[in-house]
Amino acid sequence: MSVEGDETKQRLKADVHYTVGRLCQKVGEDYRWKFTRQAIAAIAETTFRQCDVLAKDLEAFSRHASRRTVSVEDVKLAARRSTALSIYIQNKSEEISQEKKNVKKPSGKRKSKDMEESVD
Repeated sequence: MSVEGDETKQRLKADVHYTVGRLCQKVGEDYRWKFTRQAIAAIAETTFRQCDVLAKDLEAFSRHASRRTVSVEDVKLAARRSTALSIYIQNKSEEISQEKKNVKKPSGKRKSKDMEESVD
């Protein structure tokens, strides 16, 4: 990995660690739990590694399908290992599809009022 790649990876790890720390803080407040710094670091490292594995899986799935873009179907395939996650992603996918269908798209060019009057 290049120096730039190492720096990016370290920044991403730091961002994940920060986010995990904030989530643990929030959960701790909600449930009156305490997380040690070591626990937060372990959760952050596990999260980072899981994201790395997921990214590699998604890349492989899209490449296998001769695509350069990861699709929702790739995400669903990656989530198959966890029934709860798979169901959640399926429901979210359907929700997003439904929202897209409900958004009305412009139906092309509108005739100007002059055109409409001249047609009559």
